[in-house]
Amino acid sequence: MAMEPAGHSPHSIADAIIKLNVGGKRFQTSKQTLTWIPNTFFTCLLEGRMPTMKDENGDIFIDRDPDAFVPVLNYLRTKEIDLRNISLSSVKHEAEFYGIMPLVRQLTLCENKSESGCGSLHFSAYLPSPTLPMPKSHKFNDASMKRVLSVTGHYNWIAASYAHCICCYKLTETLGWQLGFTSPYLANFAEKMALNVRVIGGALGDKMIAVASGSQIRLWSFGSVPVTQIGTFELYVSVDALFFVGSHLVAISHTGKIGVWHSTNQHWQKQDLMPITSWDAAAEFLLLGCRNGCIYYIDTQKFPLRMKDNDLLVTQLYKDPENHAVTALSVYLTPKGNYGGGGSGNWIEIAYGTSSGIVRVIVQHPETVGQGPQLLQTFTVHRNAITNVMLSEKNLISVCTEKHVRTWTVTRFRGMISTQPGSVPLASYRILILSNVQEPFYGLEAGNQIGPFGHRDGEQIFIQKVIPEINHLYVRLASTGERVCKIRSVDSSNITCHSVHECEGIGRLSSRLRKFFFTGHENGSIQVWDLSTALGDAHKLSENHLPSDGGPSECELQKILEQCDLASQSAQSTPIYGSIVSLTNIGTSPIPRRLNYNRAMSTSRLSLATNDSRNSWYRAADNRRHEPVEHESITVSSPKAVISDC
Repeated sequence: MAMEPAGHSPHSIADAIIKLNVGGKRFQTSKQTLTWIPNTFFTCLLEGRMPTMKDENGDIFIDRDPDAFVPVLNYLRTKEIDLRNISLSSVKHEAEFYGIMPLVRQLTLCENKSESGCGSLHFSAYLPSPTLPMPKSHKFNDASMKRVLSVTGHYNWIAASYAHCICCYKLTETLGWQLGFTSPYLANFAEKMALNVRVIGGALGDKMIAVASGSQIRLWSFGSVPVTQIGTFELYVSVDALFFVGSHLVAISHTGKIGVWHSTNQHWQKQDLMPITSWDAAAEFLLLGCRNGCIYYIDTQKFPLRMKDNDLLVTQLYKDPENHAVTALSVYLTPKGNYGGGGSGNWIEIAYGTSSGIVRVIVQHPETVGQGPQLLQTFTVHRNAITNVMLSEKNLISVCTEKHVRTWTVTRFRGMISTQPGSVPLASYRILILSNVQEPFYGLEAGNQIGPFGHRDGEQIFIQKVIPEINHLYVRLASTGERVCKIRSVDSSNITCHSVHECEGIGRLSSRLRKFFFTGHENGSIQVWDLSTALGDAHKLSENHLPSDGGPSECELQKILEQCDLASQSAQSTPIYGSIVSLTNIGTSPIPRRLNYNRAMSTSRLSLATNDSRNSWYRAADNRRHEPVEHESITVSSPKAVISDC
């Protein structure tokens, strides 16, 4: 018979032994073991501060994983943990549930032992949140005011947009990135912005920044001259794109209205066209893809002459053989040289995608000037509307509404695209993105596009940000989908936007272009990453390893998905697979960009994709090719989980 300690009754010893049923597996331990750490799940449970559930034997039932509970219980017994043969993430998850904070801190240190607050090898600079102009009274809290919504660049300058302010930074030789301009407080939300730091022929200075709010556009001049507000211009419809073509500021609305400001005579001109579904700019040419299947172009060099007639001289360049809406455009001008048409500068190549998922390539030969471009190639590999297309020196890349990417290797002869042996299929992959239709900031979709980004004569990349609120993302080669690097915020703040931009070499430090990756953050900071080094390292690594999927691994994806609720049934919080749902339609009657998300949504699905000076609106296909309807009305729907059928 077992001896009992003096002063302790059998009843008190029985009370000190706790019997647990964790997920069907039984455990016995002491009350002291479970409660030596204060304010945990077990202290609340045993002190009666939370309800308990007992099984048929009277044991306390806890509906958790029993295998993950074993290392947690051993830590409570010994204050030590054996990391062999256990999953750090699963044990940490259980420790967080039980409120065992000392164990959580230990496991967090083990997970982040190789991470540094100074960033990885590719981290280049940290721009802290600037002092933003504030009104005397405002209805936004400080956190929302600081959030970086989008970043764009031009030469050695970048511009960052906040809710009610624009800030510009310059890369200098000795001081690095320096704040060079801060706009006054903007009463209306800054939805779009455009930057040009080399305006030619303008009497108001060579650096200009423009911002669009709704249908209104404000333009400033800054730099060598005192900051001057050049003017406020009205398009009278929502501005869906704002960018510079040369020294000309261009504003576009999907309704078909175009606005142009010329830097020489400071003239603002508007003109109506067919509903616009895509655009691209190359040199002094602005190309517009329209819903009627036509591609139009505007030669901005003729603006000074045509403005007297109040005419932008919009000319039809090409019409799709099937009259499908042109939802994506990419123009490639062959480099000027000593071979063929490329030397004359008249050889123009255009790739475009349609609402039915078709990708076509058309070319303008020097010998056929005046006859229009000729159809060269047609690809019918997508079953959904095309959202992005990129024609570069080496590759043709297309993306559909389901973020399914197809790439081809382009064959060239003397710099010009050739059909012998023609474009060869290179890769097919998908970029998984879960987005939320209820974005708290209207311009958020403009700063979170996947790409492709990069100069047409170099390497293009995609940016994969799996969920909206996350502190890391993946950079992938556009040609093959392989991973270039993983970018993680150095201060653990969530990434709210991103951008890729090439900066010139400065002074004696360097003479070659450097490709940088910029991430805007919820705390107002901007973090700069050396993408040129990352691409070089990725090419070296690919020479010694077999190609692999460039997106997150299964383990990485599981960790990401733990941060969002996939089981939510509400239309406001359900993430969707595929592209971000837009706030506009491509019908002849626009709907407001700022929707009331609590209202009932219709059943059609729509998406919007923006990428610098290229953009496209499209209607998502419902497992069939979408035939354009002349007066079709397209509206926004509640989000649904969509699996790619390409």
